[in-house]
Amino acid sequence: MLEDLRRELDSLSARGRRRTLRVISAREGPRVRVEGRWLLNLSSNDYLGLATGLSPESVLAVLEEFGLGAGAARLLSGNHLYYARLEEALAELYGRPALVFSSGYLANLGVISGLVGRKDAVFADRLVHASLIDGMRLSGASFFRYPHRDLKALEDLLKKHRGRFRRAMILTESVFSMDGDFPDLPRMVELARRYEAFLVVDEAHAVGVFGEKGLGLAEEMGVLSEIDVLIGTFGKALGSYGAFVVAEDTVRTYLINRARSFIFTTALPPVVVAASLAGLREATTSAERRARVRALARAFRQALGETSGGLADEVPIVPVIVGEEERALSLSEKLFSAGFLAPAIRPPTVPEGTARLRLSLRADMEWRDLERLAGILRESCA
Repeated sequence: MLEDLRRELDSLSARGRRRTLRVISAREGPRVRVEGRWLLNLSSNDYLGLATGLSPESVLAVLEEFGLGAGAARLLSGNHLYYARLEEALAELYGRPALVFSSGYLANLGVISGLVGRKDAVFADRLVHASLIDGMRLSGASFFRYPHRDLKALEDLLKKHRGRFRRAMILTESVFSMDGDFPDLPRMVELARRYEAFLVVDEAHAVGVFGEKGLGLAEEMGVLSEIDVLIGTFGKALGSYGAFVVAEDTVRTYLINRARSFIFTTALPPVVVAASLAGLREATTSAERRARVRALARAFRQALGETSGGLADEVPIVPVIVGEEERALSLSEKLFSAGFLAPAIRPPTVPEGTARLRLSLRADMEWRDLERLAGILRESCA
């Protein structure tokens, strides 16, 4: 068995797809120390700079009050006071009840496998995150995947298949994690209503960045109250860890009773939930940080000569698609030598032939650094 695993690892190495772990020995704002060198970190999802920017004093008292661990699942004795405070704050912001999960992956697994089953169908964008794909598989529901952002193809699938199933779910990300693009959410709301389907939107990469209060792309596009199930995360722009679901109370109660990734998971430590509450408060009142990261994204795309106009230019995820795995690895190492941490993203994370660098910008980055980076990329990709 071990020999078989070694052969598979050798095959990954031969194709430029073997992953290794790099140790981050220190962090300071947008910079990290790796192998004794300080690098500008372009691989973080900490879009507002809160993971290193929140005051530790805001959560230290929680350690004295509750200790370090939660000790049990939420349905046992892990549902501590800070969960209640965090879910109340979310409900006030979003105007509907909220339920906190222990991670974004677990939230996606729980929502999909909890709400649909063998008599149901899921209609999903082909490029949704791996956790959403795993949720579909775990649910036992039939699933149909439409070409990326092709809502005409989605409607064709709904017309053809919706009538055969008890429940239907339309599934998408708002800001897609590898491409930094997004669908027409108002149009998706219309389709969900017409075909009597739940619309589930993973806002992981939009919360904190888009919307007047930073509630996500649905807020930015004016359809926040029309998304049936909205999934957000604390582990990206909000600077902490964990995830949340916003939905009607019936859905929330149903998930508490049916979402296995909620029921059978140890609760988050109180100090982590308190940090999420602090990050939520900071992010939803940080219009200046939000405006800065969006302005940096627009300026960086202009420097690369890749602007498309409108909101798309302000997404702080900038993919540099180079095609082949070895080319992506070579460009990543070149940037490492120049002082930038930008790991290569390769299949199966992205489709065949689209290996890339996925550059994530932060509000606390300096334009002079990004301008130098853009110059290196223009020269390397010419």
